[in-house]
Amino acid sequence: MAQSDTLYNAGKFLASLDENLSLMENRLNTSANFDILRRDVLIGGRKAGFFFIDGFVQEDMVEKLIQFFYSLKEDDLRDLDTFLERGMPYTEAESCNEVEKAVTMFLSGVTLMFVDGFENAILIDCRNYPARNVQEPWKDRVLRGSRDGFVETLVHNAALLRRRIRDDKFCMELLTVGSRSRSDVAVCYIDDLVDKKLLTSIKKRIDDIKVESLTMNVESLAECLFPHRWISPFPKFKYSERPDTAAAAILDGNIVVLVDNSPAAMILPTSIFDMVEEADDYNFAPVIGTYLRLSRFVFTFVTMFLTPVWLLLIQNPGWIPEWLKFITISNDITVPVIWQLLLLEMSVDGLKMAAVNTPSLLSTPLSIVAGIVVGEYAVSSGWFNTESLLYMAVVTVGTYSQASFEMGYAMKFVRVLTLILTAAFNLPGFVAGCIIGLVSIVFNHTISGKSYIAPLYPFDANKLKRAVFRIRLPHGNHGNNQNQ
Repeated sequence: MAQSDTLYNAGKFLASLDENLSLMENRLNTSANFDILRRDVLIGGRKAGFFFIDGFVQEDMVEKLIQFFYSLKEDDLRDLDTFLERGMPYTEAESCNEVEKAVTMFLSGVTLMFVDGFENAILIDCRNYPARNVQEPWKDRVLRGSRDGFVETLVHNAALLRRRIRDDKFCMELLTVGSRSRSDVAVCYIDDLVDKKLLTSIKKRIDDIKVESLTMNVESLAECLFPHRWISPFPKFKYSERPDTAAAAILDGNIVVLVDNSPAAMILPTSIFDMVEEADDYNFAPVIGTYLRLSRFVFTFVTMFLTPVWLLLIQNPGWIPEWLKFITISNDITVPVIWQLLLLEMSVDGLKMAAVNTPSLLSTPLSIVAGIVVGEYAVSSGWFNTESLLYMAVVTVGTYSQASFEMGYAMKFVRVLTLILTAAFNLPGFVAGCIIGLVSIVFNHTISGKSYIAPLYPFDANKLKRAVFRIRLPHGNHGNNQNQ
């Protein structure tokens, strides 16, 4: 027994079936887990035992395996190699003598098999995770193009990428993060296109993460990869639930990171030009794609500066030319304009949160109530002027034109800060707000340490042309993101 304790302390299995089964029952705490099941069988005159998690296993596959094992002879089990060659009909099976690895694989859904006389456990990968259909994500919808989307199962997401990239240089390395959750993280790239220095840095950062779990999946991983990114509101990662977008990024030389239990793929490195791209830019002819992209750029600037500029002109009516007099407020102002705009900013976020948490059957009544209360009654009661509601409506439309939630909120923070500074210090405050917004963009950096506004700085005319215009590339130029 002393020898057994020594080997178990070293993290190794033994040739004794009873001791291996007892060890696993203790490690897995089977008495307190109703979904961890054990099955003992007799194979070729030897005792064997299975451990599997109910809900993760393909029951018909296990039944077929056990039925096949009943037909084995003693000669088929004379040693482990012979058993794996003759008696294991399932393709995804391997031996393992490390207790920790076996426990980790089992908790991820792999079936464990022990045979008396064999010192190694046998890992049978017949997992079947619960998963929803690969339907189009509600946020990244397109007018034309693929209608599938990532799901919460990493294996399915990897298959969606593999289906689109049939290149022998395409790699998907599997890493594990979290001492308790042991979350699977896949780093996807094309070996001869990726920035090797960035790839090495990303994998090292992931390996060095010391946390118990990735509680919020991909967002928790992002905060671990770049712990100080909260200083700037502008996102350093682009998220997408579309496999075609992720595949296009990989073919551009970028790195895509997938986290198990999350339908969002993390694309890096990411510049500000990448944040305003959408799949529809490439699902139409170049002239239409260019129009869509330029319109999005215009909406981005309008979203950030429309209400601050209007507030500045309202505070200085003498600056308004005669042909722009219609922008002035026609009715009496009972609530200061700055407070109207700030209240509307909060009201839009409140409506957004209410829409997310409202059952679909009640979403239409909520929209009607919100339209009546915030619109008609808010104006007639004197809380808001019609002009404030109009310009905030335009700003809200511009915000929703962005595919990235993070980019929309970054623009909101810059806009609100500029509004407050403008109300407090007039023109100097407006200029200060614009400078702060510009500095937060220009002096931001991607996770690779390069410029956030590349290819504008450092300037690259060809890459900038592709970033601004949707052009046709007949020879498959690999994009403006490579080695950023």
